[in-house]
Amino acid sequence: MQMSITGHHVEVTEALRAYVEKRMARIVRHFDHLIDAHFVLSVEKLRHKADATLKIPGNDIHASAEDGNMYAAIDALADKLDGIVRKRKDKATDHHAQEGRSARQ
Repeated sequence: MQMSITGHHVEVTEALRAYVEKRMARIVRHFDHLIDAHFVLSVEKLRHKADATLKIPGNDIHASAEDGNMYAAIDALADKLDGIVRKRKDKATDHHAQEGRSARQ
């Protein structure tokens, strides 16, 4: 997976980059078919905003989070992405196939 992190009105330090990568590890653990991830960290007055676009086979996933602290915004974004990815993975898995097999036996 290729990951890019850019900043808009904020310098992306090594600490921010490492924190984003650490939080993304949880998402990759749930869904390992990620092709590309692009993060945009921005600051507008007192709002810290984190946006992400994940490319997966078939389509893209986009999420955004805002907070008064950049690290809290990254945490909220990671939670949103994790929920979306888990939902997408569960939807792709056919849970009813097991029910049909056990009923026939």
